[in-house]
Amino acid sequence: MFRRCATALALPANLGRLNHIAIAVPASRDITEAANIYKIMFGAQISEPVPQHEHGVTTVFVQLPNSKVELLHPLGDKSPITGFLEKNKLGGMHHICLETANLAESIKTAK
Repeated sequence: MFRRCATALALPANLGRLNHIAIAVPASRDITEAANIYKIMFGAQISEPVPQHEHGVTTVFVQLPNSKVELLHPLGDKSPITGFLEKNKLGGMHHICLETANLAESIKTAK
């Protein structure tokens, strides 16, 4: 994944803390079983699976002491994470979510 990054990006100064890291879970795996790994290994609290029909995924949030992990599971054949999972058969980190006090300013700075 890091091989795609040719240069470091200047990050906006108004970025806040890491909100969550999203990990795509392959359709062949059960999302609840994937979440239970965090519960067993780290004692993390896990949410119930929530179908997000408007986003084409089912999500489970894993609450860790300093952040969250969002597990993404494809919901249907046309899920937006299908392409990612075709390239990454075992799943993997899909995105990170950073908080910001001013989204419009952060987008402007990042451009």
